[in-house]
Amino acid sequence: MANIDLLDFGMLLVVASLVAMVSRRIGLPYTAGLVLAGISLALLPFGVDLPLSRELIFNIFLPPLIFEAALQMNWPRFRQEMPLTITLAFLGVAISAAVVAGGLHWLLGWSWIGAGFVGVLIAATDPVSVIAAFKEMKAEPRLGMVVESESLLNDGVAAVGFGILMGLTQGQALTPIGVLASLLWTVVGGIVAGAAVAFIVLRIAGRTRDHLVEITLTTIIAWGGFLLAERIGASGVFAALAAGVIVGNFGWRTSISEAGKPHVTGFWEYAAFLANSVLFLLIGSHEAHQPLTLVSGALAVLVLLTLIGRAAAVYPIAFLFCRSSLRLPATYQHVLVWGGLRGAVGLALALAVPPSVPEQREIVVLTFGVVAFSIFVQGLTMPPLLRRWNLSNGAPGGSRRNKRPKS
Repeated sequence: MANIDLLDFGMLLVVASLVAMVSRRIGLPYTAGLVLAGISLALLPFGVDLPLSRELIFNIFLPPLIFEAALQMNWPRFRQEMPLTITLAFLGVAISAAVVAGGLHWLLGWSWIGAGFVGVLIAATDPVSVIAAFKEMKAEPRLGMVVESESLLNDGVAAVGFGILMGLTQGQALTPIGVLASLLWTVVGGIVAGAAVAFIVLRIAGRTRDHLVEITLTTIIAWGGFLLAERIGASGVFAALAAGVIVGNFGWRTSISEAGKPHVTGFWEYAAFLANSVLFLLIGSHEAHQPLTLVSGALAVLVLLTLIGRAAAVYPIAFLFCRSSLRLPATYQHVLVWGGLRGAVGLALALAVPPSVPEQREIVVLTFGVVAFSIFVQGLTMPPLLRRWNLSNGAPGGSRRNKRPKS
């Protein structure tokens, strides 16, 4: 945020507030409204020069967004769905990435390294976009849990794949043992980093009943766990996820005072709103400068490959669980395919692709195009689809139909 002028930042806050008010009044998804506003700001005569980089997305915006989502996550329900969501996140990303990379190589003649980068960064659904959208649509509880959990978990796989490809561009050897070790370190290292910071700081928080101090300490947990994990080469998303779950399910009972809990919750709701608002305005601002018309044919191919890859992952994996208590109804599967939104994480990875990759410029432009399609086409059509299938606003039809027996 250091590169954003205070006047520009103030303008962003005003625009975000107006967009929130107008979006809720006319029924427009908030994220789509923000991106449209960002595009408009960029096209104004006086313009607003807004930076967007991997470091800005990962170090400033992701920690509060992931932590706030995890803070409200019910651990027993999260654990119950974990076999399904882990399979979707890990195996699903691998399948989707393979479909996208193979398609780009054979259909468009891309190099394997360039196609691989796109496959990895586009295969994982974006936790920022997904959580914001499904909270706003008030999706049926189990559906929301599955979609949001998967989006939080699959970032680790994307990070591992991206790291492996970065190593290949630097001449490093690729071995199965090395890939497995990298995956384990990314996941386990991130969880351990987030949990360690959370438990240590919660011990301090238990010694005070001052809600301002409690808010400050949870802020240290969110950013401290995330940045520590990133510093040691692990997943900051897994760290923030672990930290948020621990604070939301353990900290409330043992360390955060009853009087302080509503203050802490309110602060994190505002922090997530602020981060989400500014981030999507920045995305919209940079969408306005992308020469999408120059690669429209390639963009259409990539959008199609992304949807095919997602379907090739979701439907077979759902079939594996069809005879278990984790069975996914057909409507859930359709939502997972069409509602697998892309956004900030994919853009952050695209912006970090090294210039030595032959298609580096095309990767950035095409990723912005896929994100635009995700927000304006998939995002705008999801609310009516959820209503049609009785999967939003706690619709009784969807809830009754999708309940499963207690295990």
